[in-house]
Amino acid sequence: MEIDKYIEIVTIPENTLPKKYRQNVGITLDIPIISEVLRQRYEKVSVSVIKTEDDLKELVLKKPNLVFSGIKYFCFNDQNDVADEDAWFSNFLAAHNIAYIGSTVRAYRNSYNKTLAKQIVQAAGIKTAHSFTTQPDEHTSIQSLPISFPLFVKPASGGDSQGIDANSIVSDFKSFQAKVLGIYKNQQRCSLVETYLSGKEYTVGIFENRADEKLTVMPIEIIPSKNKNGHRILDYETKKNDAEKVIAVTDPQIHTLLSGLATKVFKALEATSHARIDIKMDEHGVPHFLEGNLKPGLGKGYLYRACELNQEMSYEQMIYKITDNALAYHSN
Repeated sequence: MEIDKYIEIVTIPENTLPKKYRQNVGITLDIPIISEVLRQRYEKVSVSVIKTEDDLKELVLKKPNLVFSGIKYFCFNDQNDVADEDAWFSNFLAAHNIAYIGSTVRAYRNSYNKTLAKQIVQAAGIKTAHSFTTQPDEHTSIQSLPISFPLFVKPASGGDSQGIDANSIVSDFKSFQAKVLGIYKNQQRCSLVETYLSGKEYTVGIFENRADEKLTVMPIEIIPSKNKNGHRILDYETKKNDAEKVIAVTDPQIHTLLSGLATKVFKALEATSHARIDIKMDEHGVPHFLEGNLKPGLGKGYLYRACELNQEMSYEQMIYKITDNALAYHSN
């Protein structure tokens, strides 16, 4: 029996807008697949393509029970800026009493800026690698670096491992300068530089159940292939080509350690609904927070594999859990 709810899937036009505008998309949804899944459970499901502010006004008039979308914010005609709270889609929906999937703007801001996220979790007593931010020519000598080699260099914001490659692990000042300059030129961002953690890599899927306010915590281990330098790092090309292996965490002690750390991070970042928390071990097997992804992809990527390996959850069940939790959260 279908549930008497109206779900609106919201997206923007494909491949017709400038790059700056498309940065407002946190995750790209496979609309046909998501639509088919939701139509099996809910009475009414339709799709809106937002091109103008008038399209947003029309969305409000439709009065959906829930908006299912990967959009973060809008910047019509370059008039709105990401710093403008009113430009954020979730704030717009909340102002019109429309439920949406995912966390609040505050939580997204906490997680998107990787430096801020590390500061927040450190304040909560959670281990994370020592770090600093930099840009080209800011640190002009090896003596000016606040932490010692080897270092891991990545963009200070953004996702999908963009800007991470075999050259991200640096062991000398020349390599450090080259990587920082490359990130600035290619990603137009400053760099986050961390103490390199050489241990195993994990990600932890989390669902918040609004009925009892309990968290379902689902760790998995990610094993990238060795790169040209003999390192196993989860870089952009590895993710893009699905070249990594993903396995269940079967050691009870490690499962408990990862689950506890991820739970603390989820709460510290003020996340709601669902998230993915990335964790890496140091050389002694001590887990450290890497990043928090509060808009994890909703294809058959890491979040789905965490659900499947930990809960034997189908893809459809994952989508329903996200949707039902959002409906419950906004009805409270």
